[in-house]
Amino acid sequence: MKLTLLFRTYCSLCTTMQKEILDYQSRFHFELNIIDIDDFPDLEEKYNEKVPVLLNEQGQEICHWHLNHQAFKNQLTAK
Repeated sequence: MKLTLLFRTYCSLCTTMQKEILDYQSRFHFELNIIDIDDFPDLEEKYNEKVPVLLNEQGQEICHWHLNHQAFKNQLTAK
């Protein structure tokens, strides 16, 4: 499974969500692609005020601003 975290380097919520996500990585063995939206004008326009945003493999939003642990676990355990 490959997840994407839309991120800003100066965003404390982003840093917190990244750390929380990485805590799950050893148990659930997923890839995490981190994208700084400020490098991509189309992503910045779409997600500007929502970062951090966690997306699943299909590009669907799992959560934003804060890690929704239950939604995240549901995604990780879905078959």
